[in-house]
Amino acid sequence: MMNNTETENTIELVAEKKTKKFFVETYGCQMNVSDSEIVTALLQKDGYESAASSEDADIVLINTCAIRENAEERVRTRIRDFKTTKKHNPEMIIGVLGCMAERLKTKLLEEEHLVDMVVGPDAYRSLPALIAKIEGGEKAVNVLLSLEETYSNINPVRLAGNGITAFITIMRGCDNMCSFCVVPFTRGRERSRDPESIVNEAKLLFEQGYREVTLLGQNVDSYKWFGGGPKRDFEKVNTESKDLKVVNFANLLEMVALVNPLLRVRFSTSNPQDMTDEVLHTIAKYHNICKYVHLPMQSGSSRVLEMMNRGYNREKYLERIQAIRAIIPDCGISTDVIAGFCSETDEEHKETVSLMEMVKFDYAYMFPYSERPATPAAKKYKDDVPEDVKLKRMQEILAMQRNHSMIGNKADIGKTFEVLVEGHSKRSKEQVFGRNTQNKAIIFASEKHKPGDYVHVRVTNCTSGTLIGELMDAPTPNGL
Repeated sequence: MMNNTETENTIELVAEKKTKKFFVETYGCQMNVSDSEIVTALLQKDGYESAASSEDADIVLINTCAIRENAEERVRTRIRDFKTTKKHNPEMIIGVLGCMAERLKTKLLEEEHLVDMVVGPDAYRSLPALIAKIEGGEKAVNVLLSLEETYSNINPVRLAGNGITAFITIMRGCDNMCSFCVVPFTRGRERSRDPESIVNEAKLLFEQGYREVTLLGQNVDSYKWFGGGPKRDFEKVNTESKDLKVVNFANLLEMVALVNPLLRVRFSTSNPQDMTDEVLHTIAKYHNICKYVHLPMQSGSSRVLEMMNRGYNREKYLERIQAIRAIIPDCGISTDVIAGFCSETDEEHKETVSLMEMVKFDYAYMFPYSERPATPAAKKYKDDVPEDVKLKRMQEILAMQRNHSMIGNKADIGKTFEVLVEGHSKRSKEQVFGRNTQNKAIIFASEKHKPGDYVHVRVTNCTSGTLIGELMDAPTPNGL
């Protein structure tokens, strides 16, 4: 007969077996970070517990990116690392989530039996059922894309953040079909999220102490909600109805800005063909909508842009830049650039360089072209620019951007900016860092200010990537 102590120990052991721990490791873009937060919320709701590291986890989930080949190779290397760990813990479940899971599907299960589970971006609600299937001795796959799923009723668990800045996903998928891009195939058709759920998430974040949100979408400017349904649901309905309430991206920006003047609002990413003057005027109207636009260029050649199926040419892109600078004179602008796209000539590369020289971006994400299987470009065009030529063009673009970033930062010396403090500098506990409305990082000395405070900082020096300043006592505009 068992005594009370033995009974209690038995109950504790049973409870321990039922509470499994999971760990999510994230690669890729901000959207993937947001998805990992959704996955964490879904698993915790089902009774699973977050682990501090992969070594402490019963379930390891790798949220993947398929946008470039080297991103996939990093993930494959990491999967092999976990396979080694699994030798010491045979019960460990290894799962691949996200874009790479959607692209490779069952192939990941077949490669050296590295993975137990493959789950696409629209199937995260099925994770508990898939885990149960694996525990029953089977492999598990769900990579079905959805025309409905936006996870709008999920309150994401914020992971490894600073408690001040957070992402809010406003839409999923993409309809643009750029010829080099895998996103329409890995994340499916575009669908917008209910604006009320977005505003409510922003309100909750503010109540929890967050002071900046970034609205995320593959192309935020095409966000559209038709009075009770996402964009695609209303395509068959008479859009001239007087009873129709349409919420576009400019409307949504305003709705989130009105949550509280102390809540900064950013967004990413825009598409030049869809960004309207209405959006720009909304940014200009509200102090707490940050004066910063990330506007991917990709190439300065109209012929190459047409091959990329970008929907705009060189002249249209410049027209959008001019509109931004006319409506928001102090706006920060960054971009994306691809070097060495299929059949790009030296002259067309020079067109990219000349466009960069004309705009002088504050920052740029720059990559050599990486062919992705099953994309229109892979099917229609030959990846015929030699790797050494791609690298040479990349180096020229990098050097030019580094110079432009330095020029732009030097122009800020002597100016005073409102800065949202985000944390302590890595180099010194006596220094803190934050960003101004143009998304530039600023480091300055302060012993009394904490993350979440708004302060004024005068720029005294800079590097090509960072502004260095001193704290000012000036009052904050608009009572912030």
